Amino acid sequence: MQTKENIFSLLSEIPDPEIPVISIVELGVIRDVTFDEKNIEVKITPTYSGCPAMKQMEDDVRKKLIENGFETVKINTVYTPAWTTDWLSAEAKIKLQKYGIAPPEESTNDKSFLTGKTKNITCPRCKSKNTMMVSQFGSTACKALYKCNDCLEAFDYFKCI
Repeated sequence: MQTKENIFSLLSEIPDPEIPVISIVELGVIRDVTFDEKNIEVKITPTYSGCPAMKQMEDDVRKKLIENGFETVKINTVYTPAWTTDWLSAEAKIKLQKYGIAPPEESTNDKSFLTGKTKNITCPRCKSKNTMMVSQFGSTACKALYKCNDCLEAFDYFKCI
């Protein structure tokens, strides 16, 4: 007998296609699941409306659930409320930092990247705050590219969205 907790546990085995160190559950894109014995509906919210990883996430969710006995898997994309970095789990932020991506340091109230004002983000490698933004866009649109002035390493910062 499946429970919602079991299903979320299954889905937590699916890595984010762009950041494989965290799961799609830790990322916060899985909003809800409803199911009966053979059918399941998953509500998923993209990190932003043009996220190129959404198709891969949907395919991975469908595959995982079919492998675990569901015959009909329906995936609904939900845009409201919009995804926010506030939905990242605490564990995900730690994993991002260990992976070399600076996690969001503020809540969604932090919109400094929209004003052109930059702030000193903690370098995930050496922990220095002596950093500077190189570009508002890093390896993906949801990250900004920073450089540490102490260890001289470039790194992505997961922008507060």
